[in-house]
Amino acid sequence: MQRSHTRRPPRGRPPLLLWVAGAIGALSAALPVAYLVVRLVESDRDDVWGALLRTRTLSLALTSLGLSITVAVLCLLIGVPLAWALARVRLPLPAVWPVLAALPLAIPSYVSAFAWVSTWPGTNGFWPLAAVMTLACVPYVTLPVVAALRFADQRGFDVARTLGRGPLAAFRAATLPQIAPAALAGALLAALYTLSDFGSPSLLRVQTLTWGVHAAYEGGLNRTLAAATAAVLVVLALLLVVAERAVRRRARRGAVRESRGAPAALTRSRAARWTAVAGMLAVAAAGLGIPAFALTRRALESRAADVDWQRLGESAATTLALSLGGALLAVALGLPIALLAARSRSRAAAVLESVAYLANGVPGIVVGLSLVFFTLAVVPGLYQSALALCFAYAVIFLPKAVGSARSAIEQVPPSLEDVSRSLGRGPARTWATVTARLSAPGIAVGGLLVAVTAMKELPATLMLLPIGANTLATELWRHTSITAYGAAAPYAIALVLIASIPAYLLSRAENDGTRH
Repeated sequence: MQRSHTRRPPRGRPPLLLWVAGAIGALSAALPVAYLVVRLVESDRDDVWGALLRTRTLSLALTSLGLSITVAVLCLLIGVPLAWALARVRLPLPAVWPVLAALPLAIPSYVSAFAWVSTWPGTNGFWPLAAVMTLACVPYVTLPVVAALRFADQRGFDVARTLGRGPLAAFRAATLPQIAPAALAGALLAALYTLSDFGSPSLLRVQTLTWGVHAAYEGGLNRTLAAATAAVLVVLALLLVVAERAVRRRARRGAVRESRGAPAALTRSRAARWTAVAGMLAVAAAGLGIPAFALTRRALESRAADVDWQRLGESAATTLALSLGGALLAVALGLPIALLAARSRSRAAAVLESVAYLANGVPGIVVGLSLVFFTLAVVPGLYQSALALCFAYAVIFLPKAVGSARSAIEQVPPSLEDVSRSLGRGPARTWATVTARLSAPGIAVGGLLVAVTAMKELPATLMLLPIGANTLATELWRHTSITAYGAAAPYAIALVLIASIPAYLLSRAENDGTRH
């Protein structure tokens, strides 16, 4: 009897049903790209090559790539100094500045673009777009670099200073190599976001690849052109993903180990303090103040009688319902993959996880276009249905669900599962009573991340939204496309407020996780 309690049953291989569920999730992630390839293969070869090699496609690709690189460089030039100020300078009101640094992530880039255009109607072109995208993306650099600076070894910097080097030279020689991987990874994320953005380039009248895909799709005369342009966009995005992974590998090999000594002393210099405050206030004013001012001004200018409150309420309800539906579907598709990746070291599990992360390199407009083609050809009844749109959200943001769930499951000690199995519980009951219960907060965080980002997704929503339905994003787009800025403002404000609900819940969940 005692032996039955002490014997630990072997964990064995994951159940076949779990592998099937994981395969379904991975196939769902691969479906848009796979069907796009099928669409191109089935098209006339001359038409495909003609679309790929035309001068217009090359021009759109160069504009998109140039914009992405420009934004990445600007994010580095702004984000690294901001991170240094947050991590190494003794600032007044220290709890305020990290919040201001992260807040631009809660505002969709096309809302910021709308704010600039509605304030200065003549604002358009490459450089205004680069400025808007930089202000929206700079937290991708600032936040990871702040974390890297807080764990960086300060001794090299101190030695460089004792050898007579100035602060900037010492930072460049001793600290910059430690934070470079985090900074470059953030810059690449900013470039990928810029490459896939559709709303901001359209509002600021810059013709990029995303604009080209949407224009070809809306024209409806040459779907091969839309598919070929989307393929170019996917190739550029995947190249950026490959570059990001290379940077991550370099980070693991080349990054200096974190300091185990005392944390770096905060700079008390008045000049450094007020220079840092001035810089952060300038970035906050441009990235947060101008959108807030523009939205408030336009909302006050539009009379309450001019606002269709019923339509606004219906759009908000639809936005919530569709984003939450997409979040639930993303968790359902991603959870088996996360469980396999966390508990199985097999190559098959690694392949499933890699396929799930394929969505990192597939812009939303490509997923939307592929699902339009797929539903019309295979399941016409699902074309422009709520299920198709929720599925698109799930595919686009599947990596967020998988990543959060895997991290949460990995934090559950496998020994607890072994104890449960030794007490006679089967795999399903062990999962329900041990693993799922302990990892539920992390899994929920992934769902909230999906919900927040799905609310702001524009191109896939425009393509797949059911006829007669409206979301806050599509209503904002509809009004701004006819320069009805006063009518658009309530939808922009409502979108930011609605998106802040799961964002607030997300921040609370992360804070609770930190305390525990």
